Amino acid sequence: MDIAENAALVVVDVQKGFEEEGFWGARNNPEADENIASLIDAWQATGRPVVFVRHDSSHPASPLRLGYAGNDFKEYVEQRRGKGAGAELFVKKTVNSAFYGTPDLDAWLKAEGISQFVVAGIQTNMCAETTARMGGNLGYRVLFALDATHTFDLEGPFGWRRTAEELAQASAVSLHGGRFAEVVTTEAVVAAAVAV
Repeated sequence: MDIAENAALVVVDVQKGFEEEGFWGARNNPEADENIASLIDAWQATGRPVVFVRHDSSHPASPLRLGYAGNDFKEYVEQRRGKGAGAELFVKKTVNSAFYGTPDLDAWLKAEGISQFVVAGIQTNMCAETTARMGGNLGYRVLFALDATHTFDLEGPFGWRRTAEELAQASAVSLHGGRFAEVVTTEAVVAAAVAV
């Protein structure tokens, strides 16, 4: 695996509100937070740029709404912000894609000469996947660290219900099979990043 020296890590919505199981329901991948932390550490240790994305929900009952404690980044993310030698960007958004946030992620990546980025964060099949899809559409080389994401069980139309793991697998198949992104493991990405 080839990780560019200036490849960015885009950490999507790793916020305290996602720990409210009563609101979201059952989740998958309990190792996601440890893997996200490993990626941030590897990126900061190698001086690569990190983008921290926060979802500011406009829904009054959302655990991610502004002014509520759940809007804050999880402690392990907050403790790492500002610690790397590389560039850092903080993006705020109200929709699924980090490319529709403030400041403009696409403009920043282009200004920094970045053509490759890794996606990690929450939720696999929502904001993480949407950000990866848009990145692929915009011509970036996107790596999707599947085991550094997690999601929740969800009910859709016609009474269809899918588990978090089923949804994560569907996201991985769509992203990888549809050539929006290369789906990878945290271990492989970290090994490639520190080997350069």
